[in-house]
Amino acid sequence: MNIEKEKERLSQQKMLESVLQEPKTTEMLTIYLSDYGNGDRNYGIYCALVPIDQKKEVLSNYTWDLSIGSGMPSSCVYYDEGEEIPEYHRFGSDNGVEPLVICRDFHGFKDNYNEISEEFRLFHNLYHDHINNRYIKIDDDGNETIVVEISSNHIQIRLKELKQFLAIKEMFLSIQFDCREHSRASEKELSLEEDETSEESEFHIWTLAYGDFGGFGEHQAFSRLLGKKLITPFPKSKSGLYGFTKEESKKYVDFIIDTDEFGDDISYNSNPELLANFFGANPEAPNYLTAVHFKKEVLDKYYGKPSKYSVCDSILRCASLWGLQIDNHHDGKVCVWLGDLGRDLPYEEQLHWRSYNVPPSGGVSETYYKRQIMAQFADSDRLEHVFKSKYSELQKVSIENLGWNLLLPLSDEDIHHFECLRIPSTNEQRDFDDLVLGLTKVLIDSLNEKQLNQFIENELRGNIKGGISRLETALKNISIEEYENHIQFLRKLQNLRSSSSAHRKGSNYKKIAAEFEIGSKDLISVFEGILTKSVALLDYLMTVCSSSKMKQS
Repeated sequence: MNIEKEKERLSQQKMLESVLQEPKTTEMLTIYLSDYGNGDRNYGIYCALVPIDQKKEVLSNYTWDLSIGSGMPSSCVYYDEGEEIPEYHRFGSDNGVEPLVICRDFHGFKDNYNEISEEFRLFHNLYHDHINNRYIKIDDDGNETIVVEISSNHIQIRLKELKQFLAIKEMFLSIQFDCREHSRASEKELSLEEDETSEESEFHIWTLAYGDFGGFGEHQAFSRLLGKKLITPFPKSKSGLYGFTKEESKKYVDFIIDTDEFGDDISYNSNPELLANFFGANPEAPNYLTAVHFKKEVLDKYYGKPSKYSVCDSILRCASLWGLQIDNHHDGKVCVWLGDLGRDLPYEEQLHWRSYNVPPSGGVSETYYKRQIMAQFADSDRLEHVFKSKYSELQKVSIENLGWNLLLPLSDEDIHHFECLRIPSTNEQRDFDDLVLGLTKVLIDSLNEKQLNQFIENELRGNIKGGISRLETALKNISIEEYENHIQFLRKLQNLRSSSSAHRKGSNYKKIAAEFEIGSKDLISVFEGILTKSVALLDYLMTVCSSSKMKQS
């Protein structure tokens, strides 16, 4: 045993420094800890919300203001001239102290667990991630921040949100600590001459004492660190709550809107209030409806997070937080009105778009012009939009005519394959493989084999493998014509997926790739061709679903 290391451990300097050090406002603070350390230590940290006017009283002693398990609703009985008067206390007493961490105990009948004050969770409208047991705050721009992390013996909370809450509550958070280190060496061996060390300051109080177990157990000496530290609130002006906090002015980004005679970029601010309109405002400024051009890749960020964003025909949305009208009807670019960029996009999103901003080349699409300027109805001719429209139409037609879906609806876990289908913005192999995989999920893996079986003899059903063969046999049996090319396309698509997305690429992939002209054409053009044939397939399947032969079978 190293005596010096044992003395250092029992001094608890690292624990003391950890407890007294306040993290940055963007970092996490430990508010609950229960660590037994295999018997060599026993660390306990718990917290309590205490009124600001009780600061002097709280720091006048080392004892905890709220013990673990306390702070639950209860009642007390008072006596007034011999009469019993019961009184309800929301937090167990009338001293104003409240719990932030609530330790739930069910006497061994059910598992214990810890939870965070409901008021704190609702104050910040925190989402509970049940899988990871943490709470997440979603701001008005759609950004997610982890505010609380909970494990069985450790709870951390982000300091910024805690101080905002304390500001409105007009409270301190008292971090209470009772930490013990145990040693198999005796006090004499360790030369523990100091009986007790203590310290008091404006916002903390602690004491460190040494002792002896007196022959009980395998340990002889111990040290105990006991005390409290107060976490101070923000000013109410920094609480983030409406009415208390001054709302910050929205910031706006400059975008390239043109080039001068030397080919240099001309930029202008996207603040709608600085732009001209058709009612006489700011006549010297560019018009609100000035088309700003972007590389098509600007949308890849949003396609990459379909659980958060949706990219549809002429519109980009971030859940229900914000939406932006977009002209996504071009091969290599996306256009947006200058005023819409400033009005509809959060500042951070404007910065993202600015990084893909390019000088204008050509105008907006005819579809977008008709919709936005002429207020006319116009169908999109973009393949990805046409495909999604045809897919939805097929679902409707099959239900109306057959009473069941020829293509089974995608599960929540697979719906992103449909939502993200598009002609890729680059020739990256990874994007191409992902899109091929998604298309096979939608068109092949979703074939309703169970219902197709009704068009196949019982004795043959077990011998047919795969949805494509089952569809082919069903169409052949009911004398549906002109299916051969579509079945051949589905087989080739399945082979492409199997040789690229599902397995390592080898000689088989090269053979299949050649059939799709991969190598002689770029991947953008190849997938455009695949999507064209997919649209033709959907049209054909709608015809099949409307066929009297299929209804009568």
